[in-house]
Amino acid sequence: MRFYINFTTMTVFIQITQFVLIISILVILHELGHFIPAKLFKTKVEKFYLFFDYKFSLFKKKIGDTVYGIGWIPFGGYVKIAGMIDESMDKEQLKLPPKPWEFRSKPAWQRFIIMIGGVTVNFFLAWFIYSALLVTKGDTYIDNSKLKYGIYVDEIGEKLGLKKGDKIISVDGKKIKKFDHLPFDILLGDKMTVLRNGKNVSFELKDEVKKLVLESQGKNFIAPAFPPVIESVTPNSQASIANIQKGDLITMVNSKPVKYWDDLVASIQKTKNDSLHLTINRNNQIINLNVFVPDSSRIGIVRDLATYKSFITTDEYSFAQSIPKGLSQTVAILIKQVRQFKLIFNKKTKGYKHVKGPIGIVSMMPQSWDWLFIWKFTAMFSVWLAFLNLLPIPALDGGHIIFLLYEMISGRPATERVMEIAQVIGFVIIMSLMVLVFGSDIYHLIFG
Repeated sequence: MRFYINFTTMTVFIQITQFVLIISILVILHELGHFIPAKLFKTKVEKFYLFFDYKFSLFKKKIGDTVYGIGWIPFGGYVKIAGMIDESMDKEQLKLPPKPWEFRSKPAWQRFIIMIGGVTVNFFLAWFIYSALLVTKGDTYIDNSKLKYGIYVDEIGEKLGLKKGDKIISVDGKKIKKFDHLPFDILLGDKMTVLRNGKNVSFELKDEVKKLVLESQGKNFIAPAFPPVIESVTPNSQASIANIQKGDLITMVNSKPVKYWDDLVASIQKTKNDSLHLTINRNNQIINLNVFVPDSSRIGIVRDLATYKSFITTDEYSFAQSIPKGLSQTVAILIKQVRQFKLIFNKKTKGYKHVKGPIGIVSMMPQSWDWLFIWKFTAMFSVWLAFLNLLPIPALDGGHIIFLLYEMISGRPATERVMEIAQVIGFVIIMSLMVLVFGSDIYHLIFG
């Protein structure tokens, strides 16, 4: 028991550490996107903080005009720019006449560049990471065109209209290249076409079933299909005792035909402390064996890994090729993130119930340190932060940008009173959303 507790504690520690590292990279670079142009335009930056410092800081040091610090709430960060109406609501400073080094004294175009800097850095960071990964690692994915056995689906997949053995052709008329992206494409799609028994079959993707997919967290509703071929047998296991061998093709379980590996696994999992009768094709000879299934439902067999590897494709990219491809990946992620609001605000799918906050995101982190995951997640999350910050909500960068665009077009700024009211409204909206997200996290943490 002590080993289990220590192992679990270490796993959670690794997950939290990866999450904090990702957030730290994103926050520091986002805030530098505001900080650097502010300094270039000789605007005073009073504070530069990683994480929020409500009541106290873990660390702080003043260098020049700026206090650099680390807060204790690891869910963001900020720069406080003198003379700017922000979430600090520092009204005393705003009552004084504008100083040349204050934000409000600068031309609208300079203020616009300062405010757009954060999301610009987020976008270019994602582009840089995707391009760097392409040139160093290539692009590895499950190639949909190589799935010679088609797909395997569970009950939810069947309710969507899919069948075991289907070969995916397109979603909303767009051909599917990467099987890895298919679950998300299905959730965002309206119509799907598959090859079934030699014929193209199209059907609508219903929101009521997408709701079931979301509730199951998308687990196993669709996967590549594999034949029930044995790759290896664990020594001294029940399979080894029953004389199951490498290369055996399981054709029947308890006299019922078995076509896919997952069907074999399902049959084993349904059997505990009892025997299964297997019909096996071994080098074109039919053999009948009985294997005992223990309470763990594990008999010691491994799926044919060679078949899985045959489904994998890695596209290699030169430095010159990686730059436009990295940009296209960044834009594609941005488009998908915008489109997912179709799920979140849909009354039938009720996607808002499955939005993850910091606790939920930590649970998504790998249980062992994984740099490739970290960089991919950082790129994806960077695009997400860029999009969120561009939303025209006061208190976010997008809210400030809207007011600056109004000023640049009309030639006159919004009044400080209007800006203050908008800031309060935006703050209330953001806090309400945070409460909902954290509430959802805590609910799922407690109830699963």
